[in-house]
Amino acid sequence: MIGLIGGTGLDEALIGEARAVEHEVETPFGRPSSLVRVVEWHGLKVAMLARHGDGHVFNPGRVPYRANIYALKSLGVTHIIASGAVGSLREEIKPRDLVIVDQVIDRTYRRVPTFFDEGLAVHVEFAQPFCPELREVLLSVTGRVDTTVHRSGTYICMEGPAFSTVAESRIHRTWGGDLIGMTVMPEAKLAREAEIPYALVALVTDYDCWKPHEPGADKQKLLAEIIGHLNAATDNAMTLIRAAIEALATGPLGKWPIHDALELAIWSDRSKLTPAVFEKYGVLLEKYAGG
Repeated sequence: MIGLIGGTGLDEALIGEARAVEHEVETPFGRPSSLVRVVEWHGLKVAMLARHGDGHVFNPGRVPYRANIYALKSLGVTHIIASGAVGSLREEIKPRDLVIVDQVIDRTYRRVPTFFDEGLAVHVEFAQPFCPELREVLLSVTGRVDTTVHRSGTYICMEGPAFSTVAESRIHRTWGGDLIGMTVMPEAKLAREAEIPYALVALVTDYDCWKPHEPGADKQKLLAEIIGHLNAATDNAMTLIRAAIEALATGPLGKWPIHDALELAIWSDRSKLTPAVFEKYGVLLEKYAGG
């Protein structure tokens, strides 16, 4: 099953497209942001979740990331394609472009970054934070989209919810950041701990504040421009994701390396792990319960 996690705009557009079976999921980490809506496209089941909730009621720091990923895992999701709006830190990455992100710098500090915060020690490999195989699927269908799709980019994930200062934006550029956003962390880390391949399509809505606006620019016009960019990028992202799902549907979804991400990541002596630990983490650890 493919999981789609939608950011600003994309969730409503995708969910509204097809007749869905709605699932209300309870998890050990609370309720997810929204109902999980499952549809069938091209013979594949697709589970869609609105990251910010129906009506965009969760700011980035309050999104229940752990519940969201756990809910998708518990429903049988095996691969996740996520989307999210970002600002550009590079002149050549323009509003309305899409970016298939390959690296991330995590600047969040108030969010729980792991499922495994009690009862055992888990250290997943995260050198490549986005699944290479799933990125290749997205990259293979970029010709279907009538916009520029950048094949890589480094996403700096800030805490928010306020946007950057000019000084911060300039620092982010010196670090090698290409994009600035607020939602990919800890989402991508949790997907890795859940052994779910995860890839991100970033939707560029504007240049971050390192690039000043024209003096005296009207704020309402600027906002309308950003919303226009978001809507156009959303349409392009939908086209790209549909094409990726079609590509994935051409053959069986095989087992990829990330499906065994915990195999060498559990550093605790497994003989010391109590039944309560396995009960707490449920579907995350069930395949390791017998070893």
